[in-house]
Amino acid sequence: IFTIKMYFFIFLLAGSAFAFTPRHTFNRFPQRCRRCSTSTPMAMAHNKVFVAGGSKGVGRELVDILLAQGKDVVALVRSSEAVDELTSAGATAIQGDACVYKAVEGAMDGCDAVVTTLGGKSEAGHRVDYEGNRNVIEAAGILGVNRLVLVTSLGCGDSKDAISETVYSALEEALVAKDKVEKMLVKFYSFSTDWTIIRPGGLVSEAGTGQAILTADPMANGMIHRHDVADLIARSLDNKETIKKTFTAVDPSLDKEQKNNSGEEQRLVV
Repeated sequence: IFTIKMYFFIFLLAGSAFAFTPRHTFNRFPQRCRRCSTSTPMAMAHNKVFVAGGSKGVGRELVDILLAQGKDVVALVRSSEAVDELTSAGATAIQGDACVYKAVEGAMDGCDAVVTTLGGKSEAGHRVDYEGNRNVIEAAGILGVNRLVLVTSLGCGDSKDAISETVYSALEEALVAKDKVEKMLVKFYSFSTDWTIIRPGGLVSEAGTGQAILTADPMANGMIHRHDVADLIARSLDNKETIKKTFTAVDPSLDKEQKNNSGEEQRLVV
């Protein structure tokens, strides 16, 4: 009788270990999942990349760069016009709403890497910075896509003090949403996902300089061209040295005497 009770107790303990899970669990990994452990380095380049937010801005620049590298690109976009444009460029463009989980999962299925540059609000008023990015991260977990680059913003997490209170107040709603999704990624998906978080500084639309850098210093501050952000994302994607790290993306050439808030020169590490 004692032995039976002990087995029953162990069974209850085992069950309780799985009582809490994210909104979508990991028990539906398909057979094509390459691995769920990140203990070994990446053995090959990623050839089919899902881009969320690929119809404009940094995401649109990224699509062109990845295509030029010979990668297959799948982009989830809202409008039929964006579908036509990206299809003409050579991407596989799928019309759908990133705030609808099934649309994200269906478009991502078959890809081996994910980049999300989502931001702003949907027509329904949903904060895409959080809801859309959450769907992207959870779909990657379900499908076993273990390489993910999340693009947020300077001012998130431990970089909050790198921007002024005035700037933070103006962008607070977006920054809070982006910060929330950063924390979700790191807390709940680190065991299954080779993630990288990139926080661009102030965005400039002119042609890139090619001198932008990634720094692990959360107090780094400055401007950066959208094209250069996209280039840094593309270079990070297959670089195992960026896995499970958070970077600020800035361009020192736009301010030769760029300083952080402590008055010290930035420590550029990548």
